[in-house]
Amino acid sequence: MNKKVVIGSRESKLAVLQSQMVRDYIVCKHPETDVEILTMKTTGDKILDRTLDKIGGKGLFVKELDRALLEGRSQLSVHSLKDMPMEISEELPILAFSRREDARDVLVLPEGCYTLDPSKPIGCSSLRRKLQLKEIYPDMNVKSIRGNLQTRLEKLDNGDYAGLVLAAAGLKRLGLEKRISRYFDTEEMVPAAGQGILAVESRVEDAEMAEILAAIHSEKAECLLMAERAFLKTIGGSCNAPAAALCREENGEFSMRAMYVKDGIHSRKTYMTVNIEDAIAEKDADSKPIAGTAVAAAVSVEEAVKTDKEITEKDTARKSKVEIAAELGISVAHEVNKGMVYLVGAGPGD
Repeated sequence: MNKKVVIGSRESKLAVLQSQMVRDYIVCKHPETDVEILTMKTTGDKILDRTLDKIGGKGLFVKELDRALLEGRSQLSVHSLKDMPMEISEELPILAFSRREDARDVLVLPEGCYTLDPSKPIGCSSLRRKLQLKEIYPDMNVKSIRGNLQTRLEKLDNGDYAGLVLAAAGLKRLGLEKRISRYFDTEEMVPAAGQGILAVESRVEDAEMAEILAAIHSEKAECLLMAERAFLKTIGGSCNAPAAALCREENGEFSMRAMYVKDGIHSRKTYMTVNIEDAIAEKDADSKPIAGTAVAAAVSVEEAVKTDKEITEKDTARKSKVEIAAELGISVAHEVNKGMVYLVGAGPGD
């Protein structure tokens, strides 16, 4: 084991705390190792006057950290998975996925307040949250807010906002759980793919790091994340798209709630049971369909059928969505509910 390990981290208090969690684990298992945390301000942290989709997306939060890894200035980087871009570099693989913290979004009110002030906006940082908030609070104005968690809370308590929507995981890790006024059920506000999971990234040739991080890694969290990201890939979405997915396991059965938007205005939600083996197949491009494919096809089968020349209009009229999905070569466990749905991006894909 190397005598010195440098962990790259964003400068925010939450990011440093998450890096300290990994540092403490390494020191506990290898007390002879000197572990340092190298903090840096990313491009996404510097540009705060525009929304992420206007400045290049969530990749702006990892660019500087990735450069430090490639240049050898650090050996590890710790990220919140929901803030990472869809495509992970082959040069910088994720060596460990943490156990998932609470994946829910929450409402935070100004200190001393117990209700939303309708004269002020609710602050949130993503179109995903904004669209779902308009369904929950149709009479409230929703306004974008950028900055780290402490900066946002300061703006809230200064009276700039009626409330904030934040991830429960970050507040809990910082010991700020008492600030939470309301937990949003995942049926009413579907979380971002990967929310609540940490990722530890390193260089592909660093086998020593992979070995030491093996005990941190949660295979269950990795499978859940793969299913969620597979859904986004299938519908042509990204970490910046108004889309979301939350996969869960209960009694050996994996279910996923998904949400996406056609026109940037109306969100569509669905709930399906999926086979987690399909999520694992994401690692092998020649293997069976991934779980996200099953969900996307099941909830948008009307759109999928339109592009499949082998299924005639007559066949479509007399077949169920699950039967059609099967003919498209997609595995769907069972259908929970039906409704009109729409795709974002280029269409249903293959």
